[in-house]
Amino acid sequence: MLSDQWTVFLILGTTLALFIWNRLRFDIVAMLALLAVAVSGLVAPDQLFAGFGHPAVITVAAVLVISQGLVNGGVVDAVARLLGKVGRNAVLQVITLTLVVALCSGFINNVGALALLMPVAIWMSRQSGRSPSLLLMPLAFGSLLGGTITLIGTPPNIIIASYREAGSFGLFDFAPVGLAITAVGIVFIGVIGWRLTPKRDDPAGGDKLFSVGEYVTELKVPEESPFAGGTLHNLLTSGGTEKSLVALALIRGEEVSPAPSTFNVLKCGDVLLVEADTESLQEFVEQTGLALANAVNDEDEEGKESEPMTSREGTEEQVAAGDVRLTEAVISPSSRLIGRSANRLNLRERYGLNVVAIARQGHRLKRRLADIRFRSGDILLVQGYEDNLLSTLQTLGCLPLAERGLTLGREKNLWLAGGVFLAAIAIILSGLLTPPVALVACAVAMVLVQLMDAGDAYRAIDWPVIVLLAAMIPVGQALETTGGAALIAEQILTVAQGQAAWVALTIILVGTMLLSNVVNNAAAAILVAPIALGVSSQLGLASDAVLMAVAVGASCAFLTPIGHQSNALVMEPAGYRFGDYWRLGLPLSVLVTVVGVPMILWVWG
Repeated sequence: MLSDQWTVFLILGTTLALFIWNRLRFDIVAMLALLAVAVSGLVAPDQLFAGFGHPAVITVAAVLVISQGLVNGGVVDAVARLLGKVGRNAVLQVITLTLVVALCSGFINNVGALALLMPVAIWMSRQSGRSPSLLLMPLAFGSLLGGTITLIGTPPNIIIASYREAGSFGLFDFAPVGLAITAVGIVFIGVIGWRLTPKRDDPAGGDKLFSVGEYVTELKVPEESPFAGGTLHNLLTSGGTEKSLVALALIRGEEVSPAPSTFNVLKCGDVLLVEADTESLQEFVEQTGLALANAVNDEDEEGKESEPMTSREGTEEQVAAGDVRLTEAVISPSSRLIGRSANRLNLRERYGLNVVAIARQGHRLKRRLADIRFRSGDILLVQGYEDNLLSTLQTLGCLPLAERGLTLGREKNLWLAGGVFLAAIAIILSGLLTPPVALVACAVAMVLVQLMDAGDAYRAIDWPVIVLLAAMIPVGQALETTGGAALIAEQILTVAQGQAAWVALTIILVGTMLLSNVVNNAAAAILVAPIALGVSSQLGLASDAVLMAVAVGASCAFLTPIGHQSNALVMEPAGYRFGDYWRLGLPLSVLVTVVGVPMILWVWG
């Protein structure tokens, strides 16, 4: 029979494998791990669900609500507007963007800060005629660096603070180390690092906002089309885009013909499922007169039969038919669309939103648009009404990728939002209330002063992350109570024994950093923290120093797109591939280690 130590190792090994496999949602994996330690008797029944009331979990939820309140109040929007005055110098653009997103990430959710500034970065790249890929990866990494500055900057910091025996770290206790690695990281990214990012497109024409690879969309042969009665070959060659547009299927009524022959004769009402880049698609539609099959016009609002739209007007990212327009948006990791199809969600009936086309990096989509299950990072070409399109996208968890993304907040109340937040910070610094209580009070106050309604507050909370934290905290405690953490610490000691303190800290920081690149960073912090404390007690290191090393390592996942939601969020809009991240991420990780370890020893050693 397995001992408790080996049982917890088996559970954790399986959990890590499932995290890396990435076929199950991470919150589901965490709940399976929690159930496993429960069935194994490694956690007492009365402690099994204690994680849901853990101060760290409550703090993370409150910070997410506060972040949305600051967005609605226009605090970050006001900062973002100043970026329009930066100019077209690439180095200045990169440094300014990464600096602003880092400062924002110190006080609001990393992904939230990135989501606010990503449309700004895309707009800036359009204005200067550069590829967005040169700005988006630095922007994502800047959001991760900024999270290391404060207690509330990122969930790993909040988790690590709960392991401190002398009481939780203060709000700015992370600042000396966090500011040092952030400052050095921003300078490196701005001067050298951005040049290491891949250049995926060259929007020299200025008409295209950015490259999304290949869109899959449906084109309808309208009544009285000159191509009705002709062959598919005639249609594809007439537009002059035969080589860059692929017909994936021909749909006639209920009959779907995949990979249709070019000798098929077309009829009025036929629908073609095609794949093309944005420029080829626009050119083809304009030259052939085919219609975007899912588009509607203003008459639909009055219940009349619609005639699909055929093209965009001018150089705008829209097609105007009265108040109706098109825009491109990326699905965020927390979107309610993920795992569902447009048919299942009834997007048109419930939200007045039509999905006209979908782009997915590295995948050829062959199903009808209405049946495709959405994934995080998918880019949608959507159509809706001007007055509520942006708010609808926000409700669905999608980020608009257009110049209009500069108008990021809803009803603006800058001073009220900033005042409520600063009051909470002052209360925390004065010691009148603990951070969890003060931040929950701040979140409630933002609802009371109508910066958001209660529904907005609940939607602002990233519930999968909350479930992950609440489930993994007891699992991490099981690793500690069974002696598993001490056993792993002993193995680390065999390497670090007799070495300088910086060697042990480097092992802990780098080990956590590598783990956080393949599993959720909060989970990495929960698993490594008890092990690090075991190492510190054996080597005589200050416990605060090893906890800081874990916090920095967990927050700096620069090597893969799955290491952090910020990394995943920029992958599709910039056209990055999985192997692109290490090009900037590896030297940045080395730099963080080289700067972080001495700073930790100096401040906390």
